[in-house]
Amino acid sequence: MRFIFFLLLNIIAFANCFGQYLFTGHVDKDKWQGPVFLSYVEDYRMANGIYRDQIIGTAEVDSLGYFEFHGNELENANRIYRIHVDNCSISTSQHFNDACDENRAILFIANNNDTINFPVSFEDQTFCEVISTNSSTASLMKIDSLKEIMKFEFADFQSEANNKLNNKKWFKNFQDYGEQLKEPLAELYAYQYLTNRSNETYQYYLQDLKSNNYYPSLQQRLNKVYPQSTYLQQFDNELKADEFLISKYHESLPNWVYVIIILLSVSIILNVYYFSNSKSKSSNDPNLLGQLTPQESKILDLILLEKTNKEIADLQFISVSTVKTHINNIYRKLKINSREEAKQLFG
Repeated sequence: MRFIFFLLLNIIAFANCFGQYLFTGHVDKDKWQGPVFLSYVEDYRMANGIYRDQIIGTAEVDSLGYFEFHGNELENANRIYRIHVDNCSISTSQHFNDACDENRAILFIANNNDTINFPVSFEDQTFCEVISTNSSTASLMKIDSLKEIMKFEFADFQSEANNKLNNKKWFKNFQDYGEQLKEPLAELYAYQYLTNRSNETYQYYLQDLKSNNYYPSLQQRLNKVYPQSTYLQQFDNELKADEFLISKYHESLPNWVYVIIILLSVSIILNVYYFSNSKSKSSNDPNLLGQLTPQESKILDLILLEKTNKEIADLQFISVSTVKTHINNIYRKLKINSREEAKQLFG
């Protein structure tokens, strides 16, 4: 045991000297037969799930089940990464887009100088067993543990009164706990869970946003630690959109504003009509569309609506570079080379 401890210390010291990352772990070869995948999660709304476009590397498992990722191409600042295994068929169009249940993943925070070991690997992973040179590595796992406790309390007794009490309590719990972790990315991870529109907590979030100074405070912390990052840009965009949604809702507006609202409403209705027609036309060829991920399908629909890359990025809360990556994948899968060809194919 002492030998293993000193060996690990030497590995950490060696990796840090050369400014390279080293991620290691163990896989049960009887359960997981394929390689191990390393992904960079640039969009925090896509933290939960498996997406092919996020993968930046693969590692083969040795005869004893151990794997290793190493190199120096990661960001020097902390970012969100995922390591996962699965038994899905690569030939299926549903692979890597969270539609395959045969997968296990570890979501963590790291940078290009980190050495991390996941001793329990993918079965019953607990943050207390992760060995890392980065104090923030297990922060996301700690948030996941808190989420499980929250889900248990919500399920304990289902009633409107119980949900209201739990919403108020858990928003405060997540906000306080996130700040204690001293890692804004962990707070952002909790935020994306609580503000997911499919969760019961979303309506409480809209009410909480009206008076709680936590959100601009988180914005400041992100700006201080991760300036110019896509995480900050995405959070800024979402916060502005949500604040606009709840602001001036009951205020009296000048008549000319109502005229604009009516015109915008008509425009939205026409866009929805065109959007629906585009989708129905696109669905005529399931063999082609079946190759696209849900995110790529959304972006294809926006392309058919003649949205620019910048407009698509703003609407999907992702960076322009991520939009370009998705568009290149769409062109490749549909065997086309331009937006005009896409319109001809599905117009």
